[in-house]
Amino acid sequence: MVNKSVGRPITQPENPHALTAQVLAEMLQVSVTNGLSKEEVDLRRRVFGPNKIAARPAVKRLALLLHQFTSPVAYLLAAAAALAFYFNELEEGFAIAAVLAANAAIGFFTELKAARSIEALRALDTQTARVRRDGLVGRVPSDDLVPGDIVPLEAGDAVSADIRLIEGSRIAADESALSGESTPMEKHSQAVAQMARLSERSSMLFKGTAVTHGSGIGIVTATGFATELGKISWLVIEADAGKSPLERKLARLSAQLAGATLVVAALVAVLGILAGRDKFLIVESAIALAVAAIPEGLPIVATLALARGMWRMVQENALIERLSAVETLGATTLILTDKTGTLTENRMVVQRLCTAEGEVNLHTEHDDKALLAELRADWQLALLLRLAVLCNDADLERVDAAGTGDPMEIALLRVGLQGSFRRSDLLLDHPLVRKHAFDPTQKMMATIHSSAAGVLVAVKGAPEAVINCATHVAVGNGEITLDEKSRSRWLDRVELLAGQGLRVLACAMRLRPQEPFSPFDQLVLVGLIGLQDPARADVPQAIRQCQQAGIRVVMVTGDHAATAKSIGRAIGLGESAANVVEGKSIDAMLKSGQPMLHDVGIFARVDPSEKLALVRAYQAAGDIVAMTGDGVNDAPALRQAKIGVAMGLRGTDVAREASAMILLDDAFSTIIKAVREGRVIFSNIRRAVAYLLSCNLSELIVVGAAVAGSLSLTLLPLQILYLNLVTDVFPAFALATSEGENGILDKPPRDPKEPILGHRQWSNILLHGMLLSVATLTANKVAIILIFDQAATVTITFLTLAFSQLWHVFNMRNRTDGVIFNEITRNRFLWLSLVLCITLLAIPPYFSPAAHLLHLVPLSTEMWFIVLISSILPLFTIQVAAASTRILVSIRR
Repeated sequence: MVNKSVGRPITQPENPHALTAQVLAEMLQVSVTNGLSKEEVDLRRRVFGPNKIAARPAVKRLALLLHQFTSPVAYLLAAAAALAFYFNELEEGFAIAAVLAANAAIGFFTELKAARSIEALRALDTQTARVRRDGLVGRVPSDDLVPGDIVPLEAGDAVSADIRLIEGSRIAADESALSGESTPMEKHSQAVAQMARLSERSSMLFKGTAVTHGSGIGIVTATGFATELGKISWLVIEADAGKSPLERKLARLSAQLAGATLVVAALVAVLGILAGRDKFLIVESAIALAVAAIPEGLPIVATLALARGMWRMVQENALIERLSAVETLGATTLILTDKTGTLTENRMVVQRLCTAEGEVNLHTEHDDKALLAELRADWQLALLLRLAVLCNDADLERVDAAGTGDPMEIALLRVGLQGSFRRSDLLLDHPLVRKHAFDPTQKMMATIHSSAAGVLVAVKGAPEAVINCATHVAVGNGEITLDEKSRSRWLDRVELLAGQGLRVLACAMRLRPQEPFSPFDQLVLVGLIGLQDPARADVPQAIRQCQQAGIRVVMVTGDHAATAKSIGRAIGLGESAANVVEGKSIDAMLKSGQPMLHDVGIFARVDPSEKLALVRAYQAAGDIVAMTGDGVNDAPALRQAKIGVAMGLRGTDVAREASAMILLDDAFSTIIKAVREGRVIFSNIRRAVAYLLSCNLSELIVVGAAVAGSLSLTLLPLQILYLNLVTDVFPAFALATSEGENGILDKPPRDPKEPILGHRQWSNILLHGMLLSVATLTANKVAIILIFDQAATVTITFLTLAFSQLWHVFNMRNRTDGVIFNEITRNRFLWLSLVLCITLLAIPPYFSPAAHLLHLVPLSTEMWFIVLISSILPLFTIQVAAASTRILVSIRR
């Protein structure tokens, strides 16, 4: 594709892997230093289009509407309408068709709203990419990348377009999704042969892959369908099926109930015909009975509950990526959480500077002229700050700015600025030659600089790693040998600082005539830097909530053991905080099968492979594990955990893609909020299912008893359909939106294998269904005894069953909640649904067309008395029984 809006045509270049970086930049008319301008980006986006290959297709309205007519209920309603027309019962036929249309409309609009809600939630997690434009580095949606964009890359970044490397430091990429190669592919910035195979194009990074380690800068050469991934149709991302295990369980339950109901309905029809009843009326009643008994609202209720619950989660800064996570959240028994940014504020502040000559305490984040003068006057402190600023990947131009990059490195730049050591100024005297990105194995990073005296190597990293690589230590204006005794004293200082809750870094250097083969050999230790990352104020309360909810919290961090222990005490991990195991001991501990796994409160100095081993070990011990992570190397453990939780602010793209939930604020307290919501969603669905089935059972018993007993029909077919339409829909939907009981986090996690309906729920359904039907049949009998005519008797029976089902929603409260004030009575949607349903039930007897169609008559005072007293009896009976049970339990205690 050609862009004719600029001086020369711009194309997505062919074979960019074989071109030098300079030639490629000229072809794409871009400055590597400044990137593209905003105006040029807009022009190229119009020419090349968005950087998209495929997206989850939105739910089509027509498909969703047609789906409403493919359920067993729709088939039965259509059969009933056809039967009515066959017997020339036109009013019945059109009325049933209207019910079919109304049922489809309710399902359509409810599912459409829920589907749009879930699509909107997914859109919140738009993948972003760092890009340099107009001389500034910022983040943009990856869809906005255009050919010619200059893209900085770090370990953990998902590659969002085809990119030609122009700078690279020990960079490698996971290309397994594209090439099938299981090991990361090393990359570099040199051109390769034009005929090189895809797997041999080591100067390229491809869309759909991920940077596993190292860093670099590249030029976007292709976007969208022009990328290598876009050319391979079978690698297009398929749309998510969108069905959680919970929804599949409900669909299976509906199918099983539908089969059983059809058998019962057929039996009722046969018995009615054998008893000599009107064939049309009996067959139509049997079909209507089947329609009433099948809980067609279950899938819709589940979708509504999930969508609303997911919205509530995102309002609490928890974005659910997979619906299956919602069900699992309520069953979580263990949270493996990292420290930085999750348990702490991720607001690093330099507190201590230590050199061989002594140390300086920094008590403020703001400028202190006397302190700054001391920093500049002390040669060793000044050298320590210069190294910390040079060996840095972050950007910070002003002390009071937020900066971009790792919070720890921003803190180093900030204290450097306070000492008047600006990185851009230092780089003028010591230009950057090469960067060795942080290596999780070596736990160090290095930058190589040219200087008047030769080549300067600046190193920073974990203190024990740097100290072990150092052979000398800086003192005065020179250096002395670092012997074992001195090494031990430095490690003691590290232990002391870490015990005060500080995160400790060591800085070292090496000055040689030429660039060394390895940047980490024969280092000169310059000093230690202690940084503080305060614990989040809301974490101790969240930890207590987890403990009350039966969820253990274990800290898994790469920090020093003493630092982790100090934070563990501050956040309230309790006695378990004293039991700290370092990563190097994990393998031996797991192999020995020690039972101490559940006694450990903190794992320190843990690398990603050890995180994965811990997740597997806890799962093997029977725990349902939620694990937090932010790096590319956390992805395997995040996938392994039942609930992978990625950081939304500092998490890498790869970690986010591997996770089921994303914390938009990186806060640990958000996890327990999400756990609560997961429990509420499951509870709401269970409650709505129990309500629907008990109501449907009562209808089945009432009509079945009348047909089997050769009594006059207590309910007519259209009445059953109307009743099903009103009481099965709105109250059940309202129950699915409950905000949950106050003490839901005081209960232990549920067994994930536990079915939606257990023995207790089935017992309640049978009991409640029978009480509703007994009250209805009693009202029918009373009406007959009082010599009401057939129409009045049917009206009384119909309204008694309808209102008893409406009052039945109050039986859905938790047994431990109060009778008057509980989560049911606090649900405003429930009261709205009751007002709507009462209106829809009270108007038809007094509205002639509806009364004629439903065979109802206006009610007298006596009739209303029978209806209200009879309909409230089940509620009264159930509440009295519950109160009596509670009193007996209390007495026994």
